Amino acid sequence: MKKKLLFVMNNLNCGGAEKSLISLLQTIDYSKHEVDLFLFKHEGMFLKKLPHEVNVLAAPALYPYFDMSIKDAVIDCFKHRRFRLAAARIGAGYVYRTEKNIAKSEQKAWRYLSQSLAGLNKEYDAAIGYLEKTPIYYVIEKVKARNKIGFIHNDYDKLGMDPKIDAVYFKKLNYIVTVSEECVSLLKERFPEFEHKIELMHNIVSPAAIIDMSIDEPYLQKNEFTIASVGRLNYQKGFDMAVDACERLVQDGYKFKWYIVGEGQEREKLEKLISAKKLENSLILTGLQENPYPYIKQCDLYVQTSIFEGRCLTITEAKILNKPIVSTNFSVIYDQLNHEENGLIVNQDAASIYEGIKRLIDDESLRNHFVHNLQKEALGTEDEIHKLYQWIS
Repeated sequence: MKKKLLFVMNNLNCGGAEKSLISLLQTIDYSKHEVDLFLFKHEGMFLKKLPHEVNVLAAPALYPYFDMSIKDAVIDCFKHRRFRLAAARIGAGYVYRTEKNIAKSEQKAWRYLSQSLAGLNKEYDAAIGYLEKTPIYYVIEKVKARNKIGFIHNDYDKLGMDPKIDAVYFKKLNYIVTVSEECVSLLKERFPEFEHKIELMHNIVSPAAIIDMSIDEPYLQKNEFTIASVGRLNYQKGFDMAVDACERLVQDGYKFKWYIVGEGQEREKLEKLISAKKLENSLILTGLQENPYPYIKQCDLYVQTSIFEGRCLTITEAKILNKPIVSTNFSVIYDQLNHEENGLIVNQDAASIYEGIKRLIDDESLRNHFVHNLQKEALGTEDEIHKLYQWIS
């Protein structure tokens, strides 16, 4: 008999955890597993990449009340006599307004949001909350399953979450899974009482799939040096430092195009910075791209400017595509790059990013040295799926 699995996720917008989930779902053995996917919102560029075997459950009908303005939500609730839901939306609105830390805001708002979410009737062999906060809380409170697993895809402390809130939920998980050795150590330090249930599962990456998707018509102008970066336009990715580094390169007379592939809440801020520094001809915000891999494949240099990561999927993807890399020194990068061997690791400031890029633009032999070493690395992690099989057995 097939094992019944449920995965819970916010949506399938472009992001590392979402990309990782798609790779996992593309790797599962469907002859032995029956898979349901619960999304709070049926949106995101990865929806069309779901394997046909995955059964996508209906989105929660009342969730949109928490995704619209409080005024519109309350008016509609009163119109339909949903008075308790109106009170919950007002409570969530108070949290959103008073708690400035986004992660803590989501944690605290769950008690109100949960009132809009019905439980699932089906019983599962395993339910997996594939992202910290809301997906994990949903699995704990709204799902019947023999095994409950929660994934943490980021540096827990850097996200700024409240461990006291999570401890209540983590106590009810069978496994707490994270994506790098550094994140495992951090979670064990933060939650020593749950050390026995904290596990490592690297993001599943298929080099063959990435190489196949990277083969496309030319995206980039190749009459000058090209740089690519991929990631959400948010504080974590440090793209404001990219703008400042770009300005320094332009002032030095370098001719290049730097493509930043992604979308997010900092677009307007970055556009204003780019305009103020007159960098429109050198730094291009491409927006979301259904297939970002040709940008990586066709660039001369891949640059990661993150402030923190759980494990950086785009670094792995750039390595698979044999790209010279400059990355900031967020803690887990040392699991992925060896400084001076297959990339440059620089400090988290614009001047250091600029120096690293400048060095690799000027030194073609060093770029070739990195490429040569990358070509010898084995980077596939498809076998990680067997860890999941073990936990749900």
